[in-house]
Amino acid sequence: MDTIRLLFSLDANYLPQLRVLLTSIELNNPGERFGLYLMHSGLPEAELARLSEWSRRRDWDFTPVYVDPALFEGAPETAQYPQEMYYRLLAGQLLPHDVERIIYLDPDILVINPLRPLWELELGGNMFAAAAHTGKTELANNVNRLRLGTDHDYYNSGVLLMDLARCREEISPELLFEFVRVHYRELLLPDQDLLNIMYGDRILPIDDAVWNFDARNYNNYILRSSGEQNVRWIMNNTSVLHFCGKAKPWKPNYIYRFGVLYLHYEALAGRAWA
Repeated sequence: MDTIRLLFSLDANYLPQLRVLLTSIELNNPGERFGLYLMHSGLPEAELARLSEWSRRRDWDFTPVYVDPALFEGAPETAQYPQEMYYRLLAGQLLPHDVERIIYLDPDILVINPLRPLWELELGGNMFAAAAHTGKTELANNVNRLRLGTDHDYYNSGVLLMDLARCREEISPELLFEFVRVHYRELLLPDQDLLNIMYGDRILPIDDAVWNFDARNYNNYILRSSGEQNVRWIMNNTSVLHFCGKAKPWKPNYIYRFGVLYLHYEALAGRAWA
């Protein structure tokens, strides 16, 4: 089987969560070989060496990709809109050009079932595959469609299957930066809004219950599936469990259902990375 390539982008504050995510990927994808790419603008060399050694022991590839801030000279940037918001949309330009397909994952994720079905998904000429968080009680999707003036669902940018060859052909950094200059007041979730406004019609929809399950909204999934997507169904069918929003399971007083599961993988990661 071919190597599954995964992309991450984060700063040093999210390194503990990346270790938890990688532990969950390894445990729930037996027999797979992964190629890891980490875009960053200045992670400590000791941490990069630690990630490289962990990957080497599993016969995985690890490629840190330093993103020079000078590449974004002249790009709109504020405390609310840091340079990092451009990274995943410009991954085609930033990653080695022999990388043609990759799965991007936010670090606040657990992978609890195999990723290969997503990796092998036929994109049908689209640049991305992504999930929207929809459902009978999911108001945010419709609000965001109205806010952005789009006629497609509002896709979450935390899990993306990316055709990098097409991204290199169709995404212009200059047009991206110019759009932000003109519309920055309208962007509430900058990178996600940009994905939806500029490239939403080049996204293949995938099932969020499988590929981007919003861990806050278990009751929504139960309601929209008439009770089918219960905890047992999730453990058997959901591949990507995403801890969206400000509340995070590694912080005190997390109230949502899957916090204990996250703490389990956090403990396993502590042993694996000791």
